[in-house]
Amino acid sequence: MRRLTSFKVFVLIFLFVSAFNYGASRRPVRGKNGMVVTPSDIASVVGAQILREGGNAIDAAVAVGFTIAVTYPSAGNLGGGGFMVIHFANGESTTIDFREKAPAAAFRNMYLDSAGNFVQSKSLTGGLASGVPGTVAGLIYALKKYGTLPLEKVIQPAIDLAKDGFILTYEMAQSFNSAQPAFEKYPSSRKVFRDTKHPFVEGELFVQPDLAKTLEAIKEKGKAGFYEGPVAEKIVAQVNATGGKFSFADLKNYRAVERKPVTGNYRGYEIVSMGPPSAGGILLIESLNALEHFDFTPEDWGSSRYIHIVSEVLKHAFADRAQYIGDEDFVKVPKQWLLSKERGEEIFKQVNVKRAIPSKLIKPGKVKILKESSETTHFSIADAEGNAVSTTVTLNSWYGNKIVVDGAGFLLNNEMDDFSAKPGAPNQFGLTGSEANSIEPGKRMVSSMTPTIVLKNGKPFLVVGSPGGSTIITTVLQVIMNVIDFHMNIQQAVDAPRFHHQWLPERIDYEQYGMPLDVKNNLIKMGHHIGIKRVLGRVQAIEIDWGNHVFYGASDPRSYGTAEGL
Repeated sequence: MRRLTSFKVFVLIFLFVSAFNYGASRRPVRGKNGMVVTPSDIASVVGAQILREGGNAIDAAVAVGFTIAVTYPSAGNLGGGGFMVIHFANGESTTIDFREKAPAAAFRNMYLDSAGNFVQSKSLTGGLASGVPGTVAGLIYALKKYGTLPLEKVIQPAIDLAKDGFILTYEMAQSFNSAQPAFEKYPSSRKVFRDTKHPFVEGELFVQPDLAKTLEAIKEKGKAGFYEGPVAEKIVAQVNATGGKFSFADLKNYRAVERKPVTGNYRGYEIVSMGPPSAGGILLIESLNALEHFDFTPEDWGSSRYIHIVSEVLKHAFADRAQYIGDEDFVKVPKQWLLSKERGEEIFKQVNVKRAIPSKLIKPGKVKILKESSETTHFSIADAEGNAVSTTVTLNSWYGNKIVVDGAGFLLNNEMDDFSAKPGAPNQFGLTGSEANSIEPGKRMVSSMTPTIVLKNGKPFLVVGSPGGSTIITTVLQVIMNVIDFHMNIQQAVDAPRFHHQWLPERIDYEQYGMPLDVKNNLIKMGHHIGIKRVLGRVQAIEIDWGNHVFYGASDPRSYGTAEGL
């Protein structure tokens, strides 16, 4: 495994050097029989091997999901949740919602003090910050219904990597060490991630025996191996010992839910994405519906006009997010209106192409009744038959709430912060919400995750997604536009600098070298507030040329992953 990793690094360096004759980016990875792109080089190899051994894209996705719980613990997980978008070779699509839920003991004002003020530390740290995890239920649901291989086969690589260990990269060792102050607060976390007296080093073998035992229990008993029995007992004990309020019923009653995807059309391409409780798909399609009214040429990319127009559209979309998006099992979301071409045209007509409208003047749209017809990680997979899977999973913050379940070896999430603990009060990503996303027992919190598949002539063309909290939506939007509007290949589209606006706070954030001084000055003259430089998203994406049957994989250089072609 170590030699393979070194070889892959050599290949990537070679491709980077070659890129000087191919524009600003290295060439995308090519494959003739499928593609796996993940944030972990080991997980990419595992997923590709599953495809080689006869599995379909869903089998590979489940194998990758369990593997990154071992090899990418800052966001890959057993103790969090996520969303999966699937397009099948027969032309149909579906989504699987395995978002975390509020426990039965949760209540509306649980994070407010006696004066009614939001105390964010309660929703981010300790057991009270954790929602009931959904990842294990979601992966097993997908495999049972749409996979072709048994659970024992797809989970075994993860078990072996936890039991036998894997070699830490420099980045992974540094990541573990930088989180030590938070881990040191919890004895169970120190057992796995040690302490600052013995920092992790590059090249070290990282072994996780307790996590291996948990994975073995899942292998033997499926969903019940996690949500019932000894593992469930450990989860409840850990959450409640650190201030939370989980019951055995919370775990046993958890179910992944299959939902109809949200769909739209942009310049002749069909967009298939995740609906509520994710806001991602709706905001993506709503924004594209407005942007379709503007003409962009490759020469417009990076211009003040382009950044201005996209930012103005995003203000309206995020305002609608704050007002209307929630768990559809609890609230009615006006999806048809938000996804309609009419709403897109309304936003288009409100965009002043020469002047920024202050966010305080932008209100959520007024619903028209139509006739019925954030640490996160992402991986994208496509197989030779035409199946494609776009999956985003999360613990919310980097390493979740930093609490390892004692004896079970995995981290807990702090997803409860994604509820509107107090309508109007921002969460850790600066996002505000309304009554639609208020806390209720058993409710799923709103997410920005945007796993997406773009279809061309009814077949998968792009498979894309990203981590990044509220920046996920803008990241996916720009990658899609980079390909469709600006004619970039998928690696160029992923590599290109990005920007972000989310209505509140009122500012455009941007990446290093992503906004030249004259562009910045033009935006300021138009009335924009320029925000901070920061990394925006870490995309794992695939582009497919069915005419030549070539799969192109692109792993974001902002991340540590790789693309594995077959």
